[in-house]
Amino acid sequence: MRVLLALAFAFVSTAAFAHTGVGDTAGFMHGFEHPIGDIDHVLAMIAVGVFAYVLGGRARLLVPLSFVGMMVVGFLLGASGVDVPFVELGIALSSVVIGGTIALGRPMPTAAASALVAVFAIFHGHAHGAEMPADASGRLYALGFVAATALLHATGILAALGGARAFGKFGKLLAQIAGSVFALGGLGVLSGWL
Repeated sequence: MRVLLALAFAFVSTAAFAHTGVGDTAGFMHGFEHPIGDIDHVLAMIAVGVFAYVLGGRARLLVPLSFVGMMVVGFLLGASGVDVPFVELGIALSSVVIGGTIALGRPMPTAAASALVAVFAIFHGHAHGAEMPADASGRLYALGFVAATALLHATGILAALGGARAFGKFGKLLAQIAGSVFALGGLGVLSGWL
């Protein structure tokens, strides 16, 4: 966990701005800063990691991969100017729905969980593509936001693993509480107080 946080802070030496027209617009770094510079992206992407950990087995790999894969599809749509309705709403709802699913603590088939996160990933990816600076290299920018997203997913997985190890039989309860926090955070984004 410390290594992941150190890497995140090493890549973000100045304040991260998630929207265009502010800060560095050079390819990789701007792409990397976009997901980690906005609370709605951070909440959802860490929630995906916690969700993957809680589901266990193959879901620990397949759920984050589904998110990243469909996020790239959404990016291509956004960068191409294809309109996807309710992008901001979809981003905020991703934390509410994924967090709420974690909070309920019920098992879910890996395919269903992968499909769930994939739907929301399209909104996140579309925002990345639509907000890509005109002077940024598309490949480097995409590599940046994919790396940041993977780092946030890994943070969620490792935090859930750490909680499970530290709290033993209460690890599941801790994950459910974290899910509630993600859902409340999403509601905060929706209402504008976060």
